[in-house]
Amino acid sequence: MPPTKTDAPPPAGTDAARPDGSLTARVDAADWNALTDEVNEYGSALTGPLLTPGQCHEMAALYDDAERFRTTVDMARHRFGSGQYRYFTHDLPDAVRELREAFYPHLLPIARDWAGKLGRSAPWPDDLDRWLAKCHRAGQAKSAQILLRYGAGDWNALHRDVFGEMVFPLQVVIGLDAPGVDFTGGEFLMTEQRPRAQSRGSSTTLPQGHALVFTTRDRPVAARRGWSVGPMRHGVSTVRSGVRRTLGLVFHDAS
Repeated sequence: MPPTKTDAPPPAGTDAARPDGSLTARVDAADWNALTDEVNEYGSALTGPLLTPGQCHEMAALYDDAERFRTTVDMARHRFGSGQYRYFTHDLPDAVRELREAFYPHLLPIARDWAGKLGRSAPWPDDLDRWLAKCHRAGQAKSAQILLRYGAGDWNALHRDVFGEMVFPLQVVIGLDAPGVDFTGGEFLMTEQRPRAQSRGSSTTLPQGHALVFTTRDRPVAARRGWSVGPMRHGVSTVRSGVRRTLGLVFHDAS
């Protein structure tokens, strides 16, 4: 993905480092026309700052409160890479709930457009709760909101966060630590299988408090005759030093 003006974290003490308003207002204030164009072109797009450094620290500190999570996954044990992540219970922190609800209506038009281009059904209602209820009726009733923690030497293998038949085609990750300050390495990676061509890869440095919207499983890619499916996977490169923590927002629940 080509560099954008938000690829580097804003200097400490600048207005850009301290977004104003509610979390919903910050998400709504993003340039969604530009973000949509970038997601359509590359499969991912980086927002401006949504969380302040203080809010990032508060969110990251939740990792040590085991009662907030339904399960903890050791990536090395499952051969997913190295590091650890935890799935929240359905009793989500207010900030996590608000962010997910704020992103959904902006991502929904992209999801429906992609479904139309690929000739697929678009089962997603206007209301997030109604969509999650459909997931639960289909047997996907576990929370998929996630906090991830990587230390030096940790990494995440390329994968897709698909937990059943009910899938929302976009998800969001928010950086909670400052690259180059709290950690080095740990770039967000994506690969895309191009129709009748070699796979294309990209890496994104995720600034503290910024969000990356990215493809869950696949997306439409312009082809000679209409649209083809472009399968995508994501992961994290090796963290060279420090600690890298992120919040993951997934818009379908798990089985």
